Amino acid sequence: MRVCVIGTGYVGLVTGACLAHIGHDVICIDNNIEKVKLLQSGQSPIYEPGLTDILRQVIDSGNIKFTSDLAQGINHGDILFIAVGTPALATGETDTRYVEAVAKGIGAHLNEGYKVIVNKSTVPIGSGDWVRMLVLDGVAERDNTLVEAIKSNATYPPLNFDVVSNPEFLREGSAVYDTFNPDRIVLGGSSDKAIALMKELYAPIINRTVAADQTLPPVPVLVTDLSSAEMIKYAANAFLATKISFINEVANICDRVGADVVQVAKGIGLDSRIGNKFLQAGLGWGGSCFPKDVSALIHTANDYGYEAELLNSAVHVNHKQRYIVIEKLQRVLKILKGKTVGLLGLTFKPNTDDLRDAPALNLIEELNRLGAKVKAYDPLVSQSGLRSGLSNVIVETDVFQLADGCDALVLVTDWQQFLDLDYGKIATLMEQPIMIDGRNFLDRKALEELGFNYVGVGH
Repeated sequence: MRVCVIGTGYVGLVTGACLAHIGHDVICIDNNIEKVKLLQSGQSPIYEPGLTDILRQVIDSGNIKFTSDLAQGINHGDILFIAVGTPALATGETDTRYVEAVAKGIGAHLNEGYKVIVNKSTVPIGSGDWVRMLVLDGVAERDNTLVEAIKSNATYPPLNFDVVSNPEFLREGSAVYDTFNPDRIVLGGSSDKAIALMKELYAPIINRTVAADQTLPPVPVLVTDLSSAEMIKYAANAFLATKISFINEVANICDRVGADVVQVAKGIGLDSRIGNKFLQAGLGWGGSCFPKDVSALIHTANDYGYEAELLNSAVHVNHKQRYIVIEKLQRVLKILKGKTVGLLGLTFKPNTDDLRDAPALNLIEELNRLGAKVKAYDPLVSQSGLRSGLSNVIVETDVFQLADGCDALVLVTDWQQFLDLDYGKIATLMEQPIMIDGRNFLDRKALEELGFNYVGVGH
């Protein structure tokens, strides 16, 4: 099938590359000329495991092309994905100006033939009808006669399209895997023809022909109305964020009563109604999705006269949780002014170079305010040379340089590499062998045997 993906961020680029990998003819559009040139050369502008290899394969096969020419992509695609960014505004609202621009651009360039316009961007509830309106606005700039014909339901073959909501559930660091091995595919829309084409598009994924385990039953496909599909995306992320805030609240109580949150989480996770995922206590959630989506859902509730008290509390707990480490450092070091604190990890989660809303940034800011010297080491950030937003921290390129002279280390990101470090040598380089494990990730007993004063979160 012929596909156009507009936007080459995390979602758009992974979607385009993976659809090309399963045999579709894909054109990806981006208005950043330098980014397009980079992609044309087979290089990914983002770090995502497995993505670069797939990109090079589909470029070599000719299944994917990159351009900044929107008209070319729209003329090419039978299915047009809108996958541009929808960042959060200061008010908590979703910034939809890029979606608006793309939708109007699609209308301006629509040609003969049926098109399915797919909202892949995370957009506010009700955006499906809004996108249809914007497409018609774009058409109106060309020929208002077409718009009137469509509004009157007249037969007018030159312009024929439907809008579908197809939310993404990709995890940064696992996005390629998640694309080929989804828990479900959600399709929102009222057109049987559009839904049928989307199922055909995803057939190799639905039928598990590209799955890690091809013996599994087909991927569930949930067909809903537009608004319900949009709500599913927000509700899923809001639930997961709330689950993390819940276990962090329990961890803080465990700290005070002498219970171990790791054992508590295991105990409640064995309940099939609860499950063991997203029950790892620590520094809370960050990144680009959870904060933005929870805030957007709260704002939507406010718009319709409802106060989302549970979601507001989840956000409040998450904000406070980032500073739990500061309290723990103050207990063991007392005064932080003049002390050197090293951070193991900077990104909001492992296997990504994403620093958006990372807890590490809050720690750096607060430690600086309290007069501490802050150093950090991150497997990706340290090697990238990129230091945007990291002016108040010394980013070391070696974990032993990080440890040298530190009064305490804080594990911020649970990178797998941090399990295998030479902590015996690290202890000898530190002023005081203190480890604040902000993710309950390391082996407490092993570290204590090496002389570390180990402090976990509710552990």
